[in-house]
Amino acid sequence: MTIIPQTPHLIHKTIGFYFFYCIWLFSFLSFLGWLWEVCLYLITTDGFVNRGILTGPWLPIYGAGGLFLYVLLYRLKKHPALIFLLAATVCCALEYFCSWFLEQLWGIRWWDYSNYFANLNGRICLAGAVAFGVGALLSIYFLVPWFEKIYEKIPPCIRKTVGVILLLLFVADGAYAAANPNIGHGITY
Repeated sequence: MTIIPQTPHLIHKTIGFYFFYCIWLFSFLSFLGWLWEVCLYLITTDGFVNRGILTGPWLPIYGAGGLFLYVLLYRLKKHPALIFLLAATVCCALEYFCSWFLEQLWGIRWWDYSNYFANLNGRICLAGAVAFGVGALLSIYFLVPWFEKIYEKIPPCIRKTVGVILLLLFVADGAYAAANPNIGHGITY
């Protein structure tokens, strides 16, 4: 059994292919999550803020959540309503846990939905759940299939080299953030 769903494009690939594919997809989704949040903050507050706990342009909660959802939910592709509900539930559970964990670890909150309708302890809210459900649908039906096509066109040596670089950058950023988390106005509450 492979770690990535058996899509038509990825059936006859090696474990190494999947390892680097996961690194690339995680990085891509983490970057898109960072871009999403930076743009939202830019629109709502009229200023640039490097969102997230890390220094680099990535939010690992989006990468991990997106990769996990894709692996978990791809087989349900014929059931979009179920994908929506499961994604909203799983992502809210992940977001709640991460909020709680980060607050326990550093005593700081990186997000607070207390002013949002139907929130739970300010850690998750209904609007976020809907956004996660819609995001999962867009990801499973459009974004990841597009990403797979692009990824397969990249020569294997470049996939591996860039994959190693991405992994090293992410690990270095994570190690730095363990001692110096990204905090401040617009980042933490």
